[in-house]
Amino acid sequence: MGEPIRVLLVDDHAVVRRGLRTFLQVQADIDVVGEAGDAAGCLAAVAQLRPDVLLLDLKLPDRDGVEVVRALAGGPTRVLVVTSFTELTTTVPAVRAGAAGLVYKDVSPAALAGAIRSVHAGHVVLPPDVAAALARGDSGPRRLGQLTPREREVLAEIAQGRSNREIARSLVVSEKTVKTHVSSILAKLDLADRTQAALYAVRHHPETTSRGRPMIRPVD
Repeated sequence: MGEPIRVLLVDDHAVVRRGLRTFLQVQADIDVVGEAGDAAGCLAAVAQLRPDVLLLDLKLPDRDGVEVVRALAGGPTRVLVVTSFTELTTTVPAVRAGAAGLVYKDVSPAALAGAIRSVHAGHVVLPPDVAAALARGDSGPRRLGQLTPREREVLAEIAQGRSNREIARSLVVSEKTVKTHVSSILAKLDLADRTQAALYAVRHHPETTSRGRPMIRPVD
């Protein structure tokens, strides 16, 4: 077994943080490294502790959770939203802002632990309603025909949840070349980030799901 997954808990209710910590502490491969009750504390803790996965509530007393997701987008910490709000007007923006996954607070403890592991491994974990809403909005000038054969290969690798370094190793190219391809893919398909690219790939590039494990995982 490798190093434990370093997790930061952010929720404005202390009792929720305590319950999460109590459960996660008994998981041999998960290490809760800190807690925060608001957005300011969250951002400070992320900068100081550099967790692998952030469990984030969307409703915080000092700042909207979507803003926190946006502030951390592109960084090494993967954000898993844990929310009691099921309205798509609340959940979809969080994923579009860069969250790597989203689960509802009624998720089973085992499914939550599984979601943490999946997000850490590079997958996107979404409830079926959120994934469907994102797919429905996947329209406009986003045509696979715009991509070069190499860009299609990179898109397939993104759908497998692989990092730029892993893609470079798989395709025998430099990591800088992969970054260039990823930027080109996002521009050509009018996508904001890798999460949207993965969603697009699973919907429009079905061969990506037959090359191994798909990046997008449903919540149990």
